[in-house]
Amino acid sequence: MREHYAGLCEIVVMLNGKARKLVVRPMDTLLQVLREAAGHTGAKPGCENGDCGACTVLLDDKPVKACLMLAVEADGRSITTVEGLQNTAIQQAFVERGGFQCGYCTSGFLVNAWAMLEAHPEADEAIQRAWLSANLCRCTGYEGIRDAVERAKEIRRSEGEW
Repeated sequence: MREHYAGLCEIVVMLNGKARKLVVRPMDTLLQVLREAAGHTGAKPGCENGDCGACTVLLDDKPVKACLMLAVEADGRSITTVEGLQNTAIQQAFVERGGFQCGYCTSGFLVNAWAMLEAHPEADEAIQRAWLSANLCRCTGYEGIRDAVERAKEIRRSEGEW
């Protein structure tokens, strides 16, 4: 049974595969709760209005901008942050191909690229442009990110992930 406190409520989420109870205020965004209450700081506050994608996480395996979602909306749902993508092909590929410069946007790109490749394992350039247009990088020309996505496809293919 969920507890209710003066001005607070308890939510239960599956966070990177583990059940977590979190006490939140009704107005807290998912981004705030992930960073401050759950200690998962990979999702970054950038524009905080849904434009940049630095806060992208997976909600029930679909990318969402955590800055635009209230934490209470995640109650009973599954959340994957960039921390949940450790030792994956996409992470390896970003390192190998330099899919980042300052790194601030990287977690959002990693999460979104992961979701894209789960939905479209052989994503062509048009699919990649459409999916990754939800994320912005102020440092790079996106070449390293595109190269990393292509490398992740190669890794996944060679490891029989599809």
